[in-house]
Amino acid sequence: MLIIGIAGALFNRCKCDTKFYFLGGIAMSFNDSTAGSGSGTTRTPLQFGRTHVVRPRGKHEATIIWLHGLGDNGSSWSQLLESLPLPNVKWICPTAPTRPIAAFGGFPCTAWFDVGDISENAPDDLEGLDFSAAHVANLLSTEPADVKLCVGGFSMGAATALYSATCHAFRQYGNGSPYRVNLSAVVGLSGWLPCARTLRHRMEGVDDAGRRAASLPILLCHGTGDDVIAYQHGEKSARILSSSGFRNLTLRTYEGLGHYTIPEETDEICRWLSANLCLGGT
Repeated sequence: MLIIGIAGALFNRCKCDTKFYFLGGIAMSFNDSTAGSGSGTTRTPLQFGRTHVVRPRGKHEATIIWLHGLGDNGSSWSQLLESLPLPNVKWICPTAPTRPIAAFGGFPCTAWFDVGDISENAPDDLEGLDFSAAHVANLLSTEPADVKLCVGGFSMGAATALYSATCHAFRQYGNGSPYRVNLSAVVGLSGWLPCARTLRHRMEGVDDAGRRAASLPILLCHGTGDDVIAYQHGEKSARILSSSGFRNLTLRTYEGLGHYTIPEETDEICRWLSANLCLGGT
């Protein structure tokens, strides 16, 4: 089984904020025992951190919630997103709650949900996923009616974005509560798909879920040199999503790219968003 271990740099990152936007993932290693199940429940009330907003420089046509990786915060990504040539996009970069993480032996850091390992049989923290997906939906629900609504993220943030995509298709969260936001696009960098093993079965049991899934554009980007969230997880996530009905999906592979982003990747994101959201230039 592929088990998550603690990488020193990421462990230190959980203890203090930095401004490097390219970290914030989960280190993976081959070990004989697990650090935790990843299925822990919320025992104390969780509070989200500061939300950073990058306002559009031109006509407001789209709002994108961007979710950071494990141990990171919204500020680091807002600095990068502000520099992108997308003047019609409003970026909202929330900060995840600080919670104990099973992969770190219970050490607390910012995270959208608890996680212990990424494998076929690993339990998913549905409570944490629903909690964060609902926060994203609440942020989007206050946006103007004529604005296109999107969610994206990096690493664990990408996983949360993809979970939101499935909520959009089902029109409900994992706990059965209604999901009322209509997403126009989803972007995931260096991430994975939570609840992957049950997705196809659930899709078959929900009327009209296939139509909503097929009409949702999804962009996934992953580097073959990623030693934190291995490329195979991104590739398999894309395959499962496509076979479950999310047919409007693009997977971009970057040879040798590790667990960070590069200008070629952000350029692709800008082109893809401009085309799929029909964004203007000014």
